[in-house]
Amino acid sequence: MPPIAILRFSRTEGPAYFAQWLDARKLPWQLVALDAGAVVPADPRAFAGIGMMGGPMSVNDALPWIDPACRLLRDAVDARVPVIGHCLGGQLLARALGADVTRAAQTEIGWIDVDVAPAADAAAWFGARTRFTAFQWHYDAFALPAGARRVLSNAFNPNQAYTIDDRHIGMQCHVEMTEDLVDTWCRAAPDELPPVSTRALMSEADIRDRLGARVGALHDAASAIYTRWASNLRH
Repeated sequence: MPPIAILRFSRTEGPAYFAQWLDARKLPWQLVALDAGAVVPADPRAFAGIGMMGGPMSVNDALPWIDPACRLLRDAVDARVPVIGHCLGGQLLARALGADVTRAAQTEIGWIDVDVAPAADAAAWFGARTRFTAFQWHYDAFALPAGARRVLSNAFNPNQAYTIDDRHIGMQCHVEMTEDLVDTWCRAAPDELPPVSTRALMSEADIRDRLGARVGALHDAASAIYTRWASNLRH
């Protein structure tokens, strides 16, 4: 099997549990560290799939890798190379396929529930779950690309995840979190966290509360998503 390309946009937002999940199943992967000057791959057919992580920037920023990454993703969808995007990655896939990415109706930070759409093709991505608690840290939000199906939503931003051709998935929420990654983000941007939690914005103390249990439950949900996505990897 060729490797899975994992596009990293920020040094502080690596593949975390996504990489751990792949390693545990002996699925090869290759980090493409755009934050360190790596070049966007030209041909998605060189890979079994393409994964994209998060980042503090916007897909609307004038960054040199935005347009090449969008071309790669359009070509991947055309070639049926499975794509998975986490937060910024989900926004980038949406933009690549012609959807708008704008300021979110509500910034979300912390542990926030997402609801699984009732359709059977949505449930297949999440096991028996109808709801789970994801991690959020975003200021932008995507519209749905043409032909996409919404599979996750919540009260703050309705487009939490979508699928395309039941093969590609773009997520607004983060499912790749580990305890170390949560700690890194809290340390990197403490000024973005409120002193007192609201429904959509959690304080650092509340983010860290019951962290091990929350991350463990998130890994269970992420495993269902990754298993469904990996079933279409190219061999």
